[in-house]
Amino acid sequence: MSETVTAVQATPTPDTVRAPVLDVVIPVYNEERDLAGCVRRLHAFLREGFPFSARITIADNASTDTTLQVGRELADELAGVRVVHLDRKGRGRALRAVWEASDAQVVAYMDVDLSTDLNALLPLVAPLVSGHSDLAIGTRLAKSSRVVRGPKREFISRCYNLILKASLQARFSDAQCGFKAMRTEVARSILPLVQDGEWFFDTELLVIAERAGLRIHEVPVDWIDDPDSRVDIVDTARKDLLGVWRVGKGLTTGSLPINELRAAVGREPLVDGVPLGMVGQLVRFAIIGVLSTLAYMLLYVLLQGVIGAQPANFIALLLTAIANTAANRAFTFGVRGSTRAVSQHVQGLLIFGFAWVLTSGALFVLHHWAPDAAIHWELFALVTANLITTLTRFVGLRWVFRNAVTGSGARLTEVVLPEADSDPTL
Repeated sequence: MSETVTAVQATPTPDTVRAPVLDVVIPVYNEERDLAGCVRRLHAFLREGFPFSARITIADNASTDTTLQVGRELADELAGVRVVHLDRKGRGRALRAVWEASDAQVVAYMDVDLSTDLNALLPLVAPLVSGHSDLAIGTRLAKSSRVVRGPKREFISRCYNLILKASLQARFSDAQCGFKAMRTEVARSILPLVQDGEWFFDTELLVIAERAGLRIHEVPVDWIDDPDSRVDIVDTARKDLLGVWRVGKGLTTGSLPINELRAAVGREPLVDGVPLGMVGQLVRFAIIGVLSTLAYMLLYVLLQGVIGAQPANFIALLLTAIANTAANRAFTFGVRGSTRAVSQHVQGLLIFGFAWVLTSGALFVLHHWAPDAAIHWELFALVTANLITTLTRFVGLRWVFRNAVTGSGARLTEVVLPEADSDPTL
């Protein structure tokens, strides 16, 4: 959804007409009392030895008090400060609008109360400027973090992050700390996929980035809770849980184009000839293979005494092959949704056909040489034949799901931005 954005900034001087390395956004809503002190403090910090050129952007999202007027006065007074105004409320909307249009190399944001110690800003930004990481977040939950806040907020924060780990398999430690940065080129690729415009914006952004294989750098911070915070905890928690459900559903059904994003912005393989993600695929494939083999053996034992060895082998192998293809589709290769599901399962049945020829042949040879062989010898022959087909199955499934593995032919539409005006930088 497009936003109406009005930019207000001071007139640049000749020595400051250049794009900054860092654009620090301060999203505000009705912060007339705290805004001036925050901006002046941050401005002074950036001028006193901060090694990268920086700009401060005050993002006013539909304030109803004099916040916008205070921001305009600060932009007129301080070099390297500008104001943007949005007609709709929402921190996520404000960040999206500013980050997508920024001409800086790195975009960041921090809360207006400056709860996070500013000494963490350089460790946050440096890995992004160097290209080592794609996103960086402050974390209040690391062992080395120093945090002052009440037990209620501490409990809620930890519970929320546990929910993210359990439901979305998130590996980052602190989703909601108001202290984050990312490379602008990465932001332009990810932001079109982020739907939330309020407090869940951070979480959704991080989950998508993590699933796309981007590197997230975490910085332990010193953090002091703002006792005057006006966040509605109950309403925010309700919306966050709805957001978790929506994102989880998108990942499961494939409506979130993670494979395409991974192909567009994911990191290259470390070793030539070893495709990106192959090691993890091998591990997941092996786990599914072990479970499939156990299920196959159980089905064979149950059916063999009823319908005979060859029919039992065919049915047990067919059922486990279908389940194996479905499990590898979802978990090994991360393919979600119904697109091409039928054709992929049909191709998986071709691999089943090869396995059936080998296993039925193994049974035929065994019964030819030992007509009265015990069932445990039958199982030994069948499992041995299945092991021979394992490598073929993995190579075959990589071919079946080749678009998910390589991302061939899939690219995100690039966000085309207008030429940015020259902004004063610090």
